[in-house]
Amino acid sequence: MTLPSRLSAVSANARILLTPLSRRVWADHGRAMKEARQSLALFMGLGLIVLAKVPGWNLVNEGGVQKLHRSWKVKTFVKGMEFLKLVADVAEAEGHHPDLHLVGWNNVKIDIWTHAIGGLTENDFILAAKINGLNLHHLLRITPANK
Repeated sequence: MTLPSRLSAVSANARILLTPLSRRVWADHGRAMKEARQSLALFMGLGLIVLAKVPGWNLVNEGGVQKLHRSWKVKTFVKGMEFLKLVADVAEAEGHHPDLHLVGWNNVKIDIWTHAIGGLTENDFILAAKINGLNLHHLLRITPANK
């Protein structure tokens, strides 16, 4: 990677740190994929810093794939389905589709990553921030669990 492209990648990643993620706009998918391939290593170096901007989410590695993960306990099975619907609406609006799971009758689990590159991009953190911004408290059984 040339120095100008490295500086561009650093600038793009600095923007992530300075702008609230929930206010960010989903990047153009084609452009995002190109930029992600060019600066993925640099971005992952900032992953833990950016993770602090999406409270409750954890970085996990499944089969060599970095993902954002979060889980919640909901009041009832039906509340769990309502929770998933609210998240699905945001995901559809963003054009990004996380793995959504209702495990047992009251455990909601979400994994977010960019399938096209097999890892994390800025858009994954944006979606996590937007999910965090949803009013889900009336559906929750207890304080959100991080597992």
